Amino acid sequence: MTARVIEPRGRGFLLFDSHPVGCEQVITDMAARVWPVPEPRDEKRPVALVIGSSSGYGVAATVAGICRAGVQGIGLCLEKPPTERRTAAAGWYRTIATAELAAKVGSDFTFLNGDAFADATKEQVLDLIATRFGGIDYLIYSVAAPRRTDPLTGLTHQSVIQPLGAEGHSTKTLDFSGDVPALKQIRIEPATEEEAADTVKVMGGEDWALWVDALNGRGLLRPGFTTVALSYIGSHLTSAIYRQGTIGAAKSHLEETAATLRDRLSAVGGRALTSVNGAAVTQASSAIPGIALYLSFLHAVLGEGMRSPLEQSVDLWEQLTGVKPLELDAEGRIRLDGWELDPAVQAAVTERWESATPDNLGELADPRWFLDEVNRLYGFDVPGVDYTQPCEPDLPWPTA
Repeated sequence: MTARVIEPRGRGFLLFDSHPVGCEQVITDMAARVWPVPEPRDEKRPVALVIGSSSGYGVAATVAGICRAGVQGIGLCLEKPPTERRTAAAGWYRTIATAELAAKVGSDFTFLNGDAFADATKEQVLDLIATRFGGIDYLIYSVAAPRRTDPLTGLTHQSVIQPLGAEGHSTKTLDFSGDVPALKQIRIEPATEEEAADTVKVMGGEDWALWVDALNGRGLLRPGFTTVALSYIGSHLTSAIYRQGTIGAAKSHLEETAATLRDRLSAVGGRALTSVNGAAVTQASSAIPGIALYLSFLHAVLGEGMRSPLEQSVDLWEQLTGVKPLELDAEGRIRLDGWELDPAVQAAVTERWESATPDNLGELADPRWFLDEVNRLYGFDVPGVDYTQPCEPDLPWPTA
């Protein structure tokens, strides 16, 4: 594949191509916000496995872990490589840049591209941990997937984003099909019992537990091992489609799984936790009805007061490594979403949500910011990048 000018072509907030240089700059900017890196430790660097390391909170946790917590280890994700017609997925290029960042700061970090749900992938990762590190200190589980094949039954389960109960749900959302984002009312039909169960099967805690059990079964858990699965609660404005819907049921199962894992980890003095993060523009969240509008209101209210996934991930690592005490709620969950769910913030967002019309949307919300953030997920609209210059999209996956 030859170098070419890459433009953001797509439908709404779904783009067909990604920009390699823009994705690299995103990682460079993230690292710059985390540095200065603490002085090298005398003891051996802790070993971490990040599952879902290429996007959203997963890539933020990986960069923060490498730069702030000084971890080494393995990042696992599933990303599409470049083809003759298309660039690689944005996560492919972010992973290349993250691998270069790790090498720059002296972190022995390997990235694997594979299906986290598959037994063969688990065996590959465990073999690498055993031969390269001898054990593991941290497991960060950050998986948002549309489907999962159960390794025991061979059945493939599909996740859905729908409300639960007998009735559907109507909500406001943003429509990006035109030249200007528009306010739109949509209705989402309720999920069937089978769809709800499938979503829990994909997005719940079952696979997380399988990873912990596999590591434990191979004797790879070091004393004090800690695992964290990332979760979300969110606002009452989005609860019908999220926390009280199919995805919320899966997140509840994820949180329940933490309690069952704690007993299994007692032999190594380990911990299993969930981290409730705040709202963010990610490739996963942008697909949820109403979330784009909610985030546009939230940014209009908070501006720079919104805490990025990177900032929250730095906070998470500081709590996990003992730099700061754990901030747990009554259910034993780490809470990083206080800035979002502050009553005054939610009151201001609710007032805008209820007052919004097609005519005043631009005064109350910030849809342009949301669309710019989505473009940055693909490496576009990143400051400092000259998009008129050709670049090479056919970049290889980083070698160990």
